[in-house]
Amino acid sequence: MHDYLIVGTGLFGSVFAYEATKRGKSCLALEKRDHIGGNVYTRNVSGINVHEYGIHVFHTSNKDIWDYINKFATFNNFINRPKVNYKGKIYSFPINLFTLYQVWGVNTPEQAIKKLKENKLNIENPSNLEEWCLSEIGKELYDIFIKGYTQKQWMLDPKELPASIIKRLPIRTDFNDNYYFDIYQGIPEGGYTQIFEKMLHGVTVLKGANYLANKQHWDTQATKVVYTGPIDEYFDYCYGELNYRTTKFDHIVLDSIKDYQGVAQVNYTDLETPYTRIIEHKHFEFGKQDFSVITKEYPDVWSKDKIPYYPINDGKNNALYKKYRERADLEKNVIFGGRLAEYRYYDMHQVIGAALHTVKKEFVE
Repeated sequence: MHDYLIVGTGLFGSVFAYEATKRGKSCLALEKRDHIGGNVYTRNVSGINVHEYGIHVFHTSNKDIWDYINKFATFNNFINRPKVNYKGKIYSFPINLFTLYQVWGVNTPEQAIKKLKENKLNIENPSNLEEWCLSEIGKELYDIFIKGYTQKQWMLDPKELPASIIKRLPIRTDFNDNYYFDIYQGIPEGGYTQIFEKMLHGVTVLKGANYLANKQHWDTQATKVVYTGPIDEYFDYCYGELNYRTTKFDHIVLDSIKDYQGVAQVNYTDLETPYTRIIEHKHFEFGKQDFSVITKEYPDVWSKDKIPYYPINDGKNNALYKKYRERADLEKNVIFGGRLAEYRYYDMHQVIGAALHTVKKEFVE
């Protein structure tokens, strides 16, 4: 009999398991897939660590979280500076002064601010993603950088999406092309999987184990459950299905190409290109290998048999989640945590913060 049954070995489950084990508790972790680490898992291909489920750049301004994750790996100084390919032309991204120089020919912050002001549409109280973008950057920039990419990524008209999805995207009038605002940023040297191996040291881990397929049995194996899977699936979709965005990944080994695109990430923002972006993994760790591995990411129609990536936090889904959350609060001896169980968009540092907050509540010291 274990103290805790951890369902899922992503960041939330692994942090909780590590902290519980450190406190002398016995943990059994179940992982439905054939590897640990959830969507943060990296697969080593002859020295190139492939981000199997999309780009993961660790970034935070919280020094405590940064110090915490650095206990498990050495992070390099990778800065995410993606580029945009719109109908064959390459642009600096996120939108910054150099971007505005490429589009409009402006070359000072003052000129950029003036040009943005001229192009903005006067929309009071923008009610959706498109209206917010038009009110902030105008139609030309919206069409080049946001509209097509967003429509492909979410498989919805941007008018149907909440503005909150895009508000975290930087819009700058200086030459800063760092995608993130955070103080700390990097990629673990040697990939992310090592972090989970260290967090789960001393934990019994069963891969290929489906908790919900045999819930009655697994519940007898521990005093308490930490559940990090989809909350609607836990309750057998009794109120209906929550919606997510999902993605298909096409990993391609390029044996004879040393450097395919010269940068880790290129977004393809026109509607004619079927994929949303290409990731070249060697650039995360400044690799010098004589070959490369790229990943093309394609939008995919969501269904509950596919991997959920991003919750669609519109009014309808949030109302549905609230019903599940109220029911979850009545569950005895079950802790719900992580992006899927809490149905919210979490960056990696936020998941760790949420897990440590849960640990603090669970182990009052």
